[in-house]
Amino acid sequence: MVKRHFAAITDPARVGELLRAIDAYVGQPTTVAALKLAPYVFVRPGELRKMEHAELNLDAAEWRIPGERMKKGELHIVPLSTQAVDILHGVQLLTGNGRYVFPSLLSRERPISDNTLNTALRRLGYSNEEMTGHGFRAMASTLLNEKGWHPDLIELQLAHAERNKVRDAYNRAQRLDERRKMMQEWSDYLDRLRAGANIVPIKRAA
Repeated sequence: MVKRHFAAITDPARVGELLRAIDAYVGQPTTVAALKLAPYVFVRPGELRKMEHAELNLDAAEWRIPGERMKKGELHIVPLSTQAVDILHGVQLLTGNGRYVFPSLLSRERPISDNTLNTALRRLGYSNEEMTGHGFRAMASTLLNEKGWHPDLIELQLAHAERNKVRDAYNRAQRLDERRKMMQEWSDYLDRLRAGANIVPIKRAA
């Protein structure tokens, strides 16, 4: 099996530039919200665009993606930072009476297209060789690893397959509190990069 490598921005200064560009993006409100949410949750684009309101528990700050929508075929829990929750509260006011958090403009019974985020990034001036919707995953993986977070936590949050099935089952049952902490620290780090910080320590996992 050949692995695809998606273009991604991983230099902290350029990440800050990208986040500021996203903040200035003018487009459909749901597209803007999806684009703003993407770096905070760094899920696969297909998982993001098909997000359903029924999968969200904003009071518990959790998004539970059912197994049938995951590459591994297993339930995946995404702890939501306060920043992600704020974005989703705003979207609920727009689309909360429907199935999809980010419905298509053509039909509320369908989610936004699989090319929506990439099209928005192109409109912001980022080429397909610079940044893609999938690239938010590589961005998070690279920077979280560089800042000393445990690779197991990062891989769990990316929902990558674990070769050792016993270890995989154990890990999925554990470490949610640690992942919750990591996701909040990650969101805070992104906010500081957006603000133009040059040297931004992200809290190292214990």
